[in-house]
Amino acid sequence: MRHVVVMTVTGSIGLVAIFFVDIITLFYISLLGEQELAAAIGYSATLMFFTVSVSIGFAIAATARVAKALGAGQPEEARRLASSSMIYILTVSVLLAALLYATLPVLLSWLGAEGETLALSISFMQIVVPSIPMLGFGMCAGGLLRAKGDPRRAMYVTLAGGAAALVLDPIFIFGFGLGIDGAAIATVLVRVVILGVSLHALVRVHNLFAAPSMGDITQHLKPFIIIAAPAVATQLATPVGNAYITAAIADYGDSAVAGWAIVGRLLPVAFGTIFALSGAVGPILSQNYGAGLIPRVRQTMRDALTFTLIYCLAVWAILALAAPLIVDIFGASGESALLIETFCTIVAGTFLFNGALFVANAAFNNLGFAFYATIFNWGRATLGVIPFVWLGNRLGGAEGILIGWGLGAVVFGIAAAIVAFRCIDRLQAPDDNDEDRHTYSAPAGNSPFTSGKGAAAGLN
Repeated sequence: MRHVVVMTVTGSIGLVAIFFVDIITLFYISLLGEQELAAAIGYSATLMFFTVSVSIGFAIAATARVAKALGAGQPEEARRLASSSMIYILTVSVLLAALLYATLPVLLSWLGAEGETLALSISFMQIVVPSIPMLGFGMCAGGLLRAKGDPRRAMYVTLAGGAAALVLDPIFIFGFGLGIDGAAIATVLVRVVILGVSLHALVRVHNLFAAPSMGDITQHLKPFIIIAAPAVATQLATPVGNAYITAAIADYGDSAVAGWAIVGRLLPVAFGTIFALSGAVGPILSQNYGAGLIPRVRQTMRDALTFTLIYCLAVWAILALAAPLIVDIFGASGESALLIETFCTIVAGTFLFNGALFVANAAFNNLGFAFYATIFNWGRATLGVIPFVWLGNRLGGAEGILIGWGLGAVVFGIAAAIVAFRCIDRLQAPDDNDEDRHTYSAPAGNSPFTSGKGAAAGLN
């Protein structure tokens, strides 16, 4: 539990800082007094969620591969894997940015944006989209630093971005009078800061990158794709579900979409610690698995779910009490206010089951069962969203849509946790015949995540 808490808290501080700045940015935009601006942020965020999800999927693969090598006591192999992984991530990010930039009007229209809101969304995205490769690198860097056993510097990466945004947003939005375009420019500059801080930590502090060679890039590609493909597919499920919800809420006008945008920013601030938990627990599971310590893998899973239960219940209570204050802070009214209140008092409680799904997915992705993560996430994003949202829409309008979205998580969160434990029960200590691993020397020593016989050396 100590390992889970330390890794999660250090990861969540920086992560919540980024999300907090996002919600502050939306607050600044709301001060401009135009619903179309907040709605444009909502549509843009839904579309950007797809690119973030691809980056997360690749970061999961990079972290899992590097953490396993470190857990096996192979630091040089870890450096080569880290270098190859970054090349894959940057290549895909550039291609993704080019494709997204070329199709912005069509994609935003599909989500329901129209008129002035559509024009504002396109303007915002045209500035932000070229910085997608920097986003991918920064997200992967945080995972690699946690795999290295340095959650403190992983926290510094995101804290630096949060601090930069806190300073740059008001300067560009109000100081230069650029409005939503100023928010976009500040977003790009924040990603530059994150890139610089992460490069310093990975290259100067940990020397985690080796000179890339074509042989390494070719050799590492297949094992990387085996993890990355299902991980990306898994991560894409959530933005697909969110896109469906956004399109449904768009029928109720810009006020409803603005409320959905506020909920979309409020949720990661409130539950950013659970997002961090899912990222933090992966390296712990991988290193203990790499060191052959299966009982510690099982205990890590139990501790992560216990943490999720306690944290989610506490945050739900706080949100329920703070709902009127949150509505007042954003000056929300009408449909926008109703959506915020519905989230805080009802829907937030269901995030417990999303948290269970996140933890289970971390286990699936890092222990060789990535296909299950894909199945459960897509099940949640389709069977756990579409029928529930449709029924909620019919029975309760925009608020019913939000409630249906929350209730859809219950079945999939419980089922994913049960299957994850059954997968752990099937694990055996890795051996030399495992094609995804190298020889395990199991020298004596302790790491932040492993201890006792078989623990990896060189990770203190």
